[in-house]
Amino acid sequence: MPQTEEKQFAQVLREELSPTEYAAHVRPFRADEIIFATGDVGDGLYVIETGRVQIAAAVNSSGPQRLASIGPGDFFGEMAVVDDAPRSATAIAETDTIAFYLSRAEMMQLLAHHPGLTLSLIREFSSRMRATNLRYLDEVIQGERLALVGRSARTIVHDFKNPLVVIRLAAEVTGATTTTTVMRQKARASILRQVDRMTYMLNELIEYTRPSGRQPEMRTVGFASYLNSLADDIRQELAEGRVSLELENPPPEIEVCIEPPRLSRVFYNLVHNATDEMPDGGKITLRFTVTDSELRVEMADTGKGIAPEILPRLFQPFATYGKTQGTGLGLSICKRIIEDHGGHIWARSNPGQGATFSFALPLPNPE
Repeated sequence: MPQTEEKQFAQVLREELSPTEYAAHVRPFRADEIIFATGDVGDGLYVIETGRVQIAAAVNSSGPQRLASIGPGDFFGEMAVVDDAPRSATAIAETDTIAFYLSRAEMMQLLAHHPGLTLSLIREFSSRMRATNLRYLDEVIQGERLALVGRSARTIVHDFKNPLVVIRLAAEVTGATTTTTVMRQKARASILRQVDRMTYMLNELIEYTRPSGRQPEMRTVGFASYLNSLADDIRQELAEGRVSLELENPPPEIEVCIEPPRLSRVFYNLVHNATDEMPDGGKITLRFTVTDSELRVEMADTGKGIAPEILPRLFQPFATYGKTQGTGLGLSICKRIIEDHGGHIWARSNPGQGATFSFALPLPNPE
């Protein structure tokens, strides 16, 4: 509150009350004494004559936070008095303090006779609410940042633990004097697979940190040639498992403007997501549809499907939904890549009947 308004408030109090009455309203408080606590009845307003008072309130789950330290001429406790509600903060004397106390009834009578004081109080309300809101937002943002860092760290540690265990065991096998050549070859293959797995997860994290909305390094390619080559690579990766990849219809012979390595990542992420849901084997089917303005790709699997309650959150980061491996970033990365290409991605599923992921890419405008 501006100093001129503080003087006006104190001056009106002294004019309205006789010296004896004014002295009767003065209250002393020792240092560290609680003047009022959160939840107390809002029975009056205080104006500091000498000393300092700290105002504290609970702005998050960590407990009371210091909101302000006020001194001579400042008033406090007015909010609960005006709205006739319990105290929303705690006031504690930081030093030996003398304050003028005005009951709610006396305050209302004074404001009725001096409208200027009402405006002064409104200004103070606005200023204090702004300060409280800013502090609260700072606390929330800082808390969210720490939570994200913690969630990311837990994800990385958890996902790397299993591959490292496998690598350690395989390394012990290769170093044992009784290990046969065949066993060493199997251990070596196991180590390479786990290294590839960790590399894949690191690439997911790197991809996720890319700025959203960046312009892809687009080039025009024949979609049929691109997709057939990619499908052959995916089939080789699936060869050791019991999951097959089929094309329900031939890829359309059209040209598309894409960033091939990043779009291939979408296919691989969706394939890995599907195979995770089919540990006992199954089938992944690709379908293609072309409209006047876009190319649509569907990838359907024969897994257990997606629970309806998680569909709205499916593309959120770190959403693994019970998966035993992976960073939980795969689908959110797919969404980002497709959107960077100017397209959109979605999913549908009936529990127990598999899941279908679809994405659409805009076609180049004909010249």
